[in-house]
Amino acid sequence: MARNRQSTERLRPVDLARGHGLSTQAIRNYEEAGILPAADRTPHGYRTYTPLHARALRAFLALVPGHGHGTAASIMRAVNEGAVEEAFCLIDESHAELLDDRRTLQAVERALRDLDANEATALRPKSTAVRGTWATSPSASGATFIGPLAEKLGIRPATLRKWERAGLVHPHRDPLTGYRVYGEADVRDARLAHQLRRGGYLLDQIAPLLAQVRAAGGLEPLEAALTDWRDRLSRRGRAMLTGAAELEAYLESDPEGVVSAPPATAQVPK
Repeated sequence: MARNRQSTERLRPVDLARGHGLSTQAIRNYEEAGILPAADRTPHGYRTYTPLHARALRAFLALVPGHGHGTAASIMRAVNEGAVEEAFCLIDESHAELLDDRRTLQAVERALRDLDANEATALRPKSTAVRGTWATSPSASGATFIGPLAEKLGIRPATLRKWERAGLVHPHRDPLTGYRVYGEADVRDARLAHQLRRGGYLLDQIAPLLAQVRAAGGLEPLEAALTDWRDRLSRRGRAMLTGAAELEAYLESDPEGVVSAPPATAQVPK
């Protein structure tokens, strides 16, 4: 038997929507998706909500910035179905993802700190005078071919070719074989591109950064990108805290387990 929700304040869809700049259709969609508990119905079929639904909406909207819309929706569905442990697992997965992103950022920062004078020199614009000198012995000048470089980075050769088309790397061609030859600067650009891709940067965002690095002859242009990356991770971490607080408030507001109870329905005369 359904628990009685009608003893509490009744709210209309517009009452929930107004405070968050949402449409009433969005409220109905959230209910149908399981993000909000099922609404009670009046004898005429109109939806009626309660302050519990308002708290559920606040919890969902607070979860979205830290977890994304899809995961936030899954968390709320699990809670509303009484599968709280499943909701906690989803939250843990988001935290693990954030930790992995932080470790990736730290790896990029370590890679930049480990640059020695020779590697910094390799970031300067290439001179056309040395083109073609790798034809017989690429390794003699620190150059390599596409296969070994892809293996070193843990990616496919096709990815390097895609990066070349996007302007991230500019390998020369061996005049005898036509093979791509990656010089020291190309290897460095590929390593930086690989780390930035792991950090969620798009190719069209990475290309101008690397162009600035090559033009500047140093890594200063990357500092702003790394700072932005770090700030985004911090904002997401704090958003997760906010979402957790609102979700806890929602759970605490339902001590009798109304959340997972079926909705009350109108009595239809026989």
